[in-house]
Amino acid sequence: MTVGVGLLAGFVATIVDEKDFPTFGDGVWWAIVTLATVGYGDIVPTTMTGRIVGSGLILFGITFLSFLTAIVTSLFVSTEQEERGAAERADRDEDQAETRALLLQLDRRLAAIEAKLER
Repeated sequence: MTVGVGLLAGFVATIVDEKDFPTFGDGVWWAIVTLATVGYGDIVPTTMTGRIVGSGLILFGITFLSFLTAIVTSLFVSTEQEERGAAERADRDEDQAETRALLLQLDRRLAAIEAKLER
């Protein structure tokens, strides 16, 4: 999507500001640099329309790339949390099984003691 927006913005820049962006390559270079918010300054729009396109491109670059980074990070974090939760559930199930076994053993001992007391 970023590449597509960069190509589209580069094309639009060559149409609306032919003086500053004489070739499609210059327009795409400027759009990619602007999307990444690097802004080398080697090519800049000087017309109002070019600056409007640039402003929109900067806002898109900041928001889209920030959201993309947040989504990817969220996926990594949620995967880790799910794995940790599964490990905790497995540990809890193991502890519960051990507790049940001990309770059964105690129940048998108590039954044996009760049997001896009844005799």
